[in-house]
Amino acid sequence: MNDEKSKTEYLFSKVPEVTIFFWIIKILCTTVGETFSDFINVNLGLGLVPTTVVMGAAFAAVLFFQLQAKRYIPLLYWLTVVLISVFGTLVTDNLTDGIGVPLQFSTLLFSILLLLTFFMWYRSEKTLSVHSIYTMKREIFYWLTILFTFALGTAVGDLYSETLGLGYLRTGIIVAAIILSVFVIWKSFKIDSVLSFWVAYVFTRPLGASLGDYLSQPYENGGLGLGTTVTSFIFLAAIVAVIIILSVTKIDTKTKTAVVDSEQSDNSKQRVFHQTIGVLCAFIVIGAGSYVWCSHNVAEKAKASGVTLQGQLGTFIILESDIRKYVDGSDFVSAKLKAAELETAWDSEAAQLKAVDKTGWKTADNTIDNVLSSVRKSKADAASCDTAIEKSLAAMNSLNQ
Repeated sequence: MNDEKSKTEYLFSKVPEVTIFFWIIKILCTTVGETFSDFINVNLGLGLVPTTVVMGAAFAAVLFFQLQAKRYIPLLYWLTVVLISVFGTLVTDNLTDGIGVPLQFSTLLFSILLLLTFFMWYRSEKTLSVHSIYTMKREIFYWLTILFTFALGTAVGDLYSETLGLGYLRTGIIVAAIILSVFVIWKSFKIDSVLSFWVAYVFTRPLGASLGDYLSQPYENGGLGLGTTVTSFIFLAAIVAVIIILSVTKIDTKTKTAVVDSEQSDNSKQRVFHQTIGVLCAFIVIGAGSYVWCSHNVAEKAKASGVTLQGQLGTFIILESDIRKYVDGSDFVSAKLKAAELETAWDSEAAQLKAVDKTGWKTADNTIDNVLSSVRKSKADAASCDTAIEKSLAAMNSLNQ
């Protein structure tokens, strides 16, 4: 009996109780993951790869201390979540912006990796409950799962908000509705709590990403124009405030009601298995259906706009011209900020422009990538930036005329 009691006490010393505060701070962390990575990459001018290396090292260091801790420490635990959210975002950004991997492929890749992680975790430990993480192996599975949820959520959020043209606000509203639906179904139909938790957990990532982009992106790109600096520090301050509340009140270490490692009956296992298959099938059908629907809308808009890119690249030409002015004035900080604006604007129009003229879009896309790469170098060279911009402007002016 004493062994069971000590086991339970140790269990909850590493994992917070899932309360309303848990979900609030989780969404705050996901928003910071989206905006803070942009802040370091663009505003501070560190560049995508160096930012990934720095934040990856910071995450690894904090994770080491989290794994070594003997009890749940709110500051340490949530700092790990913040850093893994930033690093997970950067992993997807490197695939998309650094290597040119389509968001559709990233979404599929991280979906498979997440499902494989769940499968290996359950096969090894016979449970996916966050209330059962009292061994090093389970905690490693836990953090690996969270990493893939952040990477997947970033890919899904960017895919629907930018590539498929839903916009940040509408994407956020749709994701929030999905999370609310999961809660209602869990309360009304008593579906498995572990399954409900992880479905909601996965979708908080695109919710936070959409919220962060909506607040930080310029008005012309569908945002409120607060910028990544203001948005990041507002949410970081909110996270610190919630952590202080949790540290003082101990709300997330009280009312522990979960049953630790309880044996499931065969009927119970079968019921959860059927529910899981049902949820997966539902999301495959909804995901595929919404993708086809959004792609059809993009194609219809492209058809209405014409069969060439003529007259549709003016905004990007202006943005590149502004970048060249900053480069010629040796103001690389402003040049990088304008480059981020160019990237966001291009990504938001990419699907429609590609549908109009795939060859022309590819030509412009390659030259814009070269501009972004040259401007974002840690030691950007004015001559190489001017060369990249000149080639890109020549290509886009030719397509735009």
